[in-house]
Amino acid sequence: MIEVDGVPTLFAPSTGRTAAGLIFRVGQADETLPLHGITHLVEHLALHDSGLSDYHYNGETASVYTHFHLRGSESDVVGYLGKVCDGLADLPMHRLETEKEILRTESRTRGGTSALPLWRYGAQGYGLPSYPEWGLARLRPEDLRWWVENYFTRENAVLWIAGDRVPDGLRLRLRPGVRRPVPKPTSALPQTPAWYTGDDTSVVFSAVVRRSTAASVYSGVLERELFRDLRQEGGYSYAASTSCDPRGDGYATVSAYADALPEKQDAVLGGFVDVLARLRHGTIDPAGVTAVQNKSLENLNHPEIEAARLPGHALNLLTGQRNLTVDELRAELSAVTVAQVHAVAVEAYDTALLQTPCRTTADWAGFAAAPTSSECEADGRRYAHREDGEVALVIGPDAASIVREHSCSTVHYADCAAMMSWPDGARRLIGNDGIVLHLEPAMWAMPYQEIGALDAGVGPARHLPQPARDPASIPRPAAAPPAAAPPADGAGNVGEIIAIVLLGLVAAGLGLLTLLGVVVGIASGGAEALDWAFLGCMAVFTAMFATPVVMLLRRRRRRR
Repeated sequence: MIEVDGVPTLFAPSTGRTAAGLIFRVGQADETLPLHGITHLVEHLALHDSGLSDYHYNGETASVYTHFHLRGSESDVVGYLGKVCDGLADLPMHRLETEKEILRTESRTRGGTSALPLWRYGAQGYGLPSYPEWGLARLRPEDLRWWVENYFTRENAVLWIAGDRVPDGLRLRLRPGVRRPVPKPTSALPQTPAWYTGDDTSVVFSAVVRRSTAASVYSGVLERELFRDLRQEGGYSYAASTSCDPRGDGYATVSAYADALPEKQDAVLGGFVDVLARLRHGTIDPAGVTAVQNKSLENLNHPEIEAARLPGHALNLLTGQRNLTVDELRAELSAVTVAQVHAVAVEAYDTALLQTPCRTTADWAGFAAAPTSSECEADGRRYAHREDGEVALVIGPDAASIVREHSCSTVHYADCAAMMSWPDGARRLIGNDGIVLHLEPAMWAMPYQEIGALDAGVGPARHLPQPARDPASIPRPAAAPPAAAPPADGAGNVGEIIAIVLLGLVAAGLGLLTLLGVVVGIASGGAEALDWAFLGCMAVFTAMFATPVVMLLRRRRRRR
């Protein structure tokens, strides 16, 4: 290993055009949610002066690293890397708002991001790649300069070059600094294996295992088994793929994916879990392990293998991980046993996080549901919802909650990753655990001063101001239905009076006839001569006409 201007440099001979890359140990996992997007923005600004060229170059911002790379002539390498370092030393701030817009456009065109990091790590560290780059709007020139001075430094970088030699005249004018360790992982999962519901197009899996050659072999075996069960035999999926990516701290993330049509969701999920369980229980085909080993060994025979491994070696050097020679890797691959693959399969299953298609679960397979609510509610002032009597808002000195009958969403101010705020008073608190509390002030019977309590509790450093919303889009309580208008004077009263008079006359007439029948019967022959059936019928008819009269009179009395 050599150095260029104090930057550790890895070199490997290669034919064709020279390839080179400058990698810094900083990425999205080093950010916070209010600053999310700052590394990506620095990358774009540093590349601005590279402009149009005849050689291929690019930049990449990942979870724990930022990579500037190109392929071209030796003079192209000298010019490109020199411009990148000069751009970092003096970012073109006149391009700040333009590059922010470019990043927003890039975010919309590249599609959605995986939700797996969010569910595993929460709204911090390794979970941030799941979130939009919400920090872009609030980033100022001084924020970017601070970030560059602390992370884009000579001691926090590694250069790699594949070509005939290190080009003459190559300079890397970087500030001095310190090597930055990778962030410590957090967890939003109380237990694993766990599952959560995603979209209706796929089943996605991730696991965190100790980084090893056996782990990469397990990833290959898992892909073979998924492809055979879900594509070749079941015909449920078109694509089934896996990857094994180092996290930089001695662990690796094994990921797997299988697509699914809506009508095949249950079959894909069941087959996917069956493969995971089969490998965990040790039902592993030795021929499959050998096939994966042979394919990996064959790749090591490529004439440009040393050059191809340089970016990975540079990242290992940055993160303090070991680098194997090709011969050492070949020996480790050949020595991997079925038992070692089984051990990784057990570790992977025990740390698994599964995204199931919508309307499906994985609790039937022994997976725990990832939390979608908080364990306890805040202690504070309680306010009613203006439309839903079963929902309450609690605002306290240390936390806030929205409480429902069987669940609650609680965000403690000290553990609030960020709070989005709108000019109309709406607030969205995002906890470090990923729990979200969204508050629309018009929907709650609370004093507006409580919004100030939330703002003070979270603190301005974690505020994410949002643009004003269209007034028509702001939720408001539904208007109460208009009360029935009282009948106009005279119209309703006359009708009621006529009804009372007519019904009352009929009831009175029937009552008199009944009474007259009783008197005549007693006078002519005593009680034994009474026709009780006739008298009973007359009494019933009298009651039928008298009851509406009583009800109408009571209604008129209440109205008065």
